[in-house]
Amino acid sequence: MKDGFVKVAAVTPKIKVADCIYNTEVIEKYLEEAYENGAKIIVFPELCITGYTCQDLFWQEQLIQEAKASLKRIQESTEGKKALVFVGLPWEKEGKLYNVAAVCSDGRLLGLIPKRYLPNYNEFYEARHFYPGQESYDYIQIDDESVCFGMNQFFTCEEIQGLCVAAEICEDLWAPNPPSNTHAMAGANLIVNLSASDEVTGKSSYRRDLVLGQSARLLCGYIYASAGEGESSQDLVFSGHNIIAENGALLAQSRRFTTGITYSELDIQRLRAERRRMTTYDCGMDRIDSNGYEVIPFQLDLEETKLTRKFDPKPFVPSSQTDRDSRCEEILTIQALGLKKRLEHINCRHIVVGISGGLDSTLALVVMAKAFDMLSLPRENIVAVTMPCFGTTSRTYSNACEMTRTLGCTLREINIKEAVMMHFRDIGHDSGVQDVTYENCQARERTQILMDIANQIGGLVVGTGDLSELALGWATYNGDHMSMYAVNCSVPKTLVRHLVKYYADTCGDEGLNRVLLDVLDTPVSPELLPPKDGEIAQKTEDLVGPYELHDFFLYYVLRLGFPPMKIYRIAKLAFEGIYEADFILKWLKTFYWRFFAQQFKRSCIPDGPKVGSVAVSPRGDLRMPSDACVRIWREELDRI
Repeated sequence: MKDGFVKVAAVTPKIKVADCIYNTEVIEKYLEEAYENGAKIIVFPELCITGYTCQDLFWQEQLIQEAKASLKRIQESTEGKKALVFVGLPWEKEGKLYNVAAVCSDGRLLGLIPKRYLPNYNEFYEARHFYPGQESYDYIQIDDESVCFGMNQFFTCEEIQGLCVAAEICEDLWAPNPPSNTHAMAGANLIVNLSASDEVTGKSSYRRDLVLGQSARLLCGYIYASAGEGESSQDLVFSGHNIIAENGALLAQSRRFTTGITYSELDIQRLRAERRRMTTYDCGMDRIDSNGYEVIPFQLDLEETKLTRKFDPKPFVPSSQTDRDSRCEEILTIQALGLKKRLEHINCRHIVVGISGGLDSTLALVVMAKAFDMLSLPRENIVAVTMPCFGTTSRTYSNACEMTRTLGCTLREINIKEAVMMHFRDIGHDSGVQDVTYENCQARERTQILMDIANQIGGLVVGTGDLSELALGWATYNGDHMSMYAVNCSVPKTLVRHLVKYYADTCGDEGLNRVLLDVLDTPVSPELLPPKDGEIAQKTEDLVGPYELHDFFLYYVLRLGFPPMKIYRIAKLAFEGIYEADFILKWLKTFYWRFFAQQFKRSCIPDGPKVGSVAVSPRGDLRMPSDACVRIWREELDRI
């Protein structure tokens, strides 16, 4: 269970109604298969030992006793299996019949959990046969064992730090206040649901959304195992719709109208990280006893879980075109509204931006145009300044000029070569030495010009740097690092490309579309070193590494607080076939070094709108000391 991953399984066996012997054989077969495939939490459907559709046969003593005997056989079949197994059956206690989830592990019956909410409407008549469970627990004697009976119990495992499992049954999830709410608030971070949900038109999407929503609301994993083929079709059909979710994300679901096993791996470490981060989530193991819960331990074999779940190599970018377009429109609007508010507040009618023909300044110019349209201000009040110098190519220069004119903004050109050369002479720098001084003199000269023009016209300088650059410290301090409002400061580089592409596709201007597409095709570069044969000589990703890797690292470092080895592990899966392991490791080490070393730049960045779940503003998301040491993070990677 390295890195907190645990493999889980939701199982739909093909059963025979009221044939406990047959059903037990099928359950044992699937149990063996799931365990052999590494599953450690295995969930079967509601009343699967008897079948959900037994109706008044539930009153038959023969069925009740045979179900009890079948559970004993299933319990014995788990001996030697370090896994937690949930199966459903009817159980009589003190003259009442309950619909329960039985919990077995390594030959032991750990608990019986009754269903709380019994549907008795439409096609359901459960209250005719069963008695509702209560929010309490006691112990009953079964053979020579004392077994916990009641809703308020869950199961903890020492091998996976923090793993705490609780159960509810079918309709419990549909109720206004599901038992899982209380379970999660008491500390459970994995909820299993034994279900027998019949299929009618439109129900599957509602069921899926319900499971996903509950897992998101409770910051938990959720395993939903539902009855399928074999149940009586006298009035109903069951589809075997199994769902595995984690904090609102769908990890796996079965095809409907099938039987078999649905697998995935839950990340318990991630769930714990989410709950640590969300200070409004009030739960904790230290209050379990006062909440009236019985805590029952179980054991798992220590091993490395083989991962089959997918990790998106671009966590900031929706994979669906529809979702991506919607996200882009939303982000552009947030950026523009942030700038609009700042301009309104200071009663500013002019803004200034340095335009290079690169991605970031292109996005900033688009946002500025959108904000001015919202304010009903003329776009010519946007002054875009192109400042060619040693590294400027004709391609980026012409794109910057044409884009500015097409958007209806005012273009100013100020060649800074002479000013920079004069500055070299003033400070005694050899212009033939193309070092960091050579580069940063240009960046600071450009910022000075922008600030001075803003003073001339009573305007505001808009910054263009993005989130990825801020995370890596890839900015000249008091150069492009500084502005009066930074519209791109929380947009990662991998998303910048899609925002520009979206605007190109939707702007309705053929000429602008052509320019924007060429900008997208241009290598990312600060253009501070002279071109070679007219082409860009300084490519950012050759120096700091691929931005798609750094954005991946950034997401898991800041959003989830994952340790370096875990990020390395999932990065190898996400970028399999794209980058070699050694290449990923090299740039992960670079990321950590730069992220820690460059915090001093982020401690004084300008205001700018937050657009996503990760940001580095010192006033909001990232309260990090500028002198923090990277040692323990780097040493973990050095052990590879």
